[in-house]
Amino acid sequence: MSLNMYESLNWLPLPIENFRHACKALLDEQADLAASLSKLAGARLDNNQLRILGGTVKALLDKEARLTPLSPFRLALLGTGTTDLVIPALMASAIRHGIALNAASGSYDQALQDALDPASTVNAMKPDGVLIALDHRSLPISITPGNSDKAAETVENCLQLYRTICTAIKSHSNALCILQTIPRRPEQLLGSLDRSVAGTLGWILDRLNAALIELSRDDGNILFDVEHLAATVGTSNWFSDQEWNVAKLPFSYSFIPLYADRVGSIIGAIRGKSRKCLVLDLDNTVWGGVIGDDGMAGINIRQGDATGEAHLVLQQTAVDLHKRGILLAVSSKNTDEVAREPFRNHPEMLLREKHLVAFQANWNDKASNIAAIAQELNIGLDSLVFVDDNPVERDQIRRALPSVLVPELTEDPAGYARTLIASNCFEAISFNEDDKKRSDSYKDNAKRLDLMSKSINMDEYLQTLQMEILFSPFDKIGRSRVAQLINKSNQYNLTTRRYTEAEVQKAEEDPQVYTLQVRLQDKFGDNGMISVVICRPAGETVWVIDTWLMSCRVLGRKVEHMVLREMLIQAKASGVTKLVGEWIPSGRNDMVKDHYPKLGFTLKETLRDGATTWELSTDVDLEEPTMKITRIDRT
Repeated sequence: MSLNMYESLNWLPLPIENFRHACKALLDEQADLAASLSKLAGARLDNNQLRILGGTVKALLDKEARLTPLSPFRLALLGTGTTDLVIPALMASAIRHGIALNAASGSYDQALQDALDPASTVNAMKPDGVLIALDHRSLPISITPGNSDKAAETVENCLQLYRTICTAIKSHSNALCILQTIPRRPEQLLGSLDRSVAGTLGWILDRLNAALIELSRDDGNILFDVEHLAATVGTSNWFSDQEWNVAKLPFSYSFIPLYADRVGSIIGAIRGKSRKCLVLDLDNTVWGGVIGDDGMAGINIRQGDATGEAHLVLQQTAVDLHKRGILLAVSSKNTDEVAREPFRNHPEMLLREKHLVAFQANWNDKASNIAAIAQELNIGLDSLVFVDDNPVERDQIRRALPSVLVPELTEDPAGYARTLIASNCFEAISFNEDDKKRSDSYKDNAKRLDLMSKSINMDEYLQTLQMEILFSPFDKIGRSRVAQLINKSNQYNLTTRRYTEAEVQKAEEDPQVYTLQVRLQDKFGDNGMISVVICRPAGETVWVIDTWLMSCRVLGRKVEHMVLREMLIQAKASGVTKLVGEWIPSGRNDMVKDHYPKLGFTLKETLRDGATTWELSTDVDLEEPTMKITRIDRT
């Protein structure tokens, strides 16, 4: 059952019956192509269906069809053996992760040559990312059992190959590198001793994988843990010697859907598309039984009972996700007080009210409750994952709220937790302190909203918050969080330009570029990094605001006024006489269409696509601070 789950992507619903016809029809469709593509891609597609949908995506990209709000991404693949067959699957699977992917494969087994040649297909396409998908067959590995010196030299030679490829890619295209770990072969020449003897293939790959993990932390590289993926399905299944001999497929053809889905989730995470809130049904999901009928004593979360322990595993998984920063919420058809009682008083409950940021228990339909949760947390519906044991409820949510991910569950609750994790909906490419504090941040925001409702007016409310805003240029400490915000912020984002961590570092180190990371604290806690600004020079006396984004959690608190005030101070100090701001419509940032005129900018130009350009003299009078200002320079 477990192998089939991963091979068939059983957490996804079945595709529609007329799949091929629906794909063909998209080529003539004009309205909302992204929604239609997403509906088709959101199913468990086999290799043939992925090929068909991938071809449709390619055709739409070639004719420059409008695919917003899907985020564009160009990916080059440098791999072992035949990689062309993976390309259509990658392009199709990326859609379900919010990405309009244009992908191309390098020359057969020429990863190093393609990286070094500035005119290669890989470098010529100017990729946003390059997937370095090598396995042991493309590496300079010769086993030398028992020879520690030779073994260490082999690891270093392999690692140097990766370093050279990454350096060349960054030099020619400034793309980020996605580094695959390397699966171990199932055969062990020394049996259980194989991985402990220097120079065996297992020993070499263990150390090379550890080095690749470290390399992925440098220069904004990204890790794709294929070694774990192969181990999950079994390396004897992952490696197909027959398919390698016949077609030089680096892994079994049957696992292309899984591989492509995982690559799509990583690119989605790079573009800030990972889900960040888990919404749970209660009856027969979080616990066995119906709380309204069975009462607290009658619900099943008993240790020693197979069903009870299965529900507890789901609870523990939710708690573990909470610890890594995933928001937890409840949507249940129940009376509120009855639904809350187990969270407060049941001795066996692992999941408690303190873990939850939103609780919707009433007799409204679940789609309305889930939409209310998104509104309460001020996050998009595409940030939500909904888990419910009832197939009718799951289907209703998919129809009413297609942006919400609703994993298919097994009939046995023992499979709930594994299915949720197998869906990989919470993919992460980085992890920092702000991620760990996310849940507390949303709870603190609820306290702020409560205070606002009790205040006489907005000025009184803002004064009562006792805010402190902290300004600092980009630095190594905040770099990953800056890149994360740049790639995931959609609504309060003036230009929606996306930059990798390496590109953030380049801006950070360029003395001509003005960078600003902004944090906000108040009496309820630390809001974390809430705004990012990048200004680039246009001549000696003009700064163009290349990037300006802000967290929607701090809307209405005059943060943008204080950020502009800081920009004006620093611009004047640098001899700049004019700021130029742009609003580039993305389909999701209409809320900031009037951002610049509200701040006193004058319209300079309106383009045919609706984009606008604004300008402001730095000689304007500065606003009085509405909060305490602290400047930090860690250099």
